Amino acid sequence: MSQHRTHSVEFKRQVVQEYLAGETLHGLAKRHDLSRNLIRIWVDKFQAGALDQDLGAADLLQAYEARIAALERLVGKQALELDFLKGASHASLRPKSVPVSLAGPAACLSQRGAG
Repeated sequence: MSQHRTHSVEFKRQVVQEYLAGETLHGLAKRHDLSRNLIRIWVDKFQAGALDQDLGAADLLQAYEARIAALERLVGKQALELDFLKGASHASLRPKSVPVSLAGPAACLSQRGAG
């Protein structure tokens, strides 16, 4: 089963311009590994002005992708800040009556082992 390839609007316009400059469908199809019918479709779209619409849609898509990437970075930054604040709030919820020792646990002053 063959895979469908996607071609940029610029490439399509280039192939159409070559055709309109006098290149044969057969020559273009062979050189670019395209079907002649696909080139005919691109020529028809170009003459109808549809390739210009495709170019506008491609620009809009690129702008949306850049905006999505910026928003994803912002969400990641906020997730890190939220995790940090959750950790800080857990540390401040520790009961005040429990002594905190940086040196380790308090020694047991039992009378059993002192003899």
